[in-house]
Amino acid sequence: MRIGYLMRIGAPGSEKRVARIDDQTYVDLSDIVDDFDEEFFGSGGIDRVRPVVDERAAAVRVSRFDGERIGAPIARPHQILCIGLNYRDHAAETGQAVPDEPILFTKAPNTLVGPNDDVRIPRGSTKPDWEVELGIVIGRRTSYLDTVEEAADAIAGYLVVNDVSERAFQMERGGQWVKGKSAETFNPAGPWLVTPDEIDDVLALDMWLDVNGLRRQDGNTKTMIFDPWFIVHHLSQFLVLEPGDLINTGTPPGVGMGFTPPVWLRPGDVMELGIAGLGSQRQNVLGPR
Repeated sequence: MRIGYLMRIGAPGSEKRVARIDDQTYVDLSDIVDDFDEEFFGSGGIDRVRPVVDERAAAVRVSRFDGERIGAPIARPHQILCIGLNYRDHAAETGQAVPDEPILFTKAPNTLVGPNDDVRIPRGSTKPDWEVELGIVIGRRTSYLDTVEEAADAIAGYLVVNDVSERAFQMERGGQWVKGKSAETFNPAGPWLVTPDEIDDVLALDMWLDVNGLRRQDGNTKTMIFDPWFIVHHLSQFLVLEPGDLINTGTPPGVGMGFTPPVWLRPGDVMELGIAGLGSQRQNVLGPR
């Protein structure tokens, strides 16, 4: 039995917890699930709701999507961890060497927003940029994993993320990447969390991102340097991963700073992005508050 796609729909802070059945319908789980959060994932929530989804779908206890806002498919995580320069072709476009082990930085958890929410450029920004990425959600408390097989078992699912960045803050303010990654709205996520059993090959997923209808990123997860299982295993040697934690795994080529001259986001721009089988996003870019 497969659960497939977990979603959260509704106004910010009031999202329902649902399981997507198809592009038109879903099963509402809000009466049995408080949220898709640390407690849900850590207590085996996905396995617990599988039979409920199956039963309600069979009984045609389904609802139709009707223009509701889609929130991030997970509640605010304990931490957002990010891997830099994890695509060979992206490392080449930035003129940097392929790393020997994953480059790790963090992103403020309150950057998490829905897949179609607005992205706001921060005050003082001069070089805002885009990054379509594969996200990993951790399914159980994890540390000091012995094998990549154990790491695979610790993954609750995958999702689309946009690791929005401010390159001047990231590169020119002391080389502290978190400064360029943690502005409000800088981590659109979703539209849904896809469980691993729904994905034939996570290392064969096409990825794309357009700005104002112009294709900027066109890649595939097959060019990842460190695959998701290696990343989870590696990170577990240095820190404790909590259920519901989000890991952004890096971006393919085509980011704004990779062009000559560089291309930066501006208020009024529209970003559209997606990953095959994981859905798509659309964000309007707003100016500073």
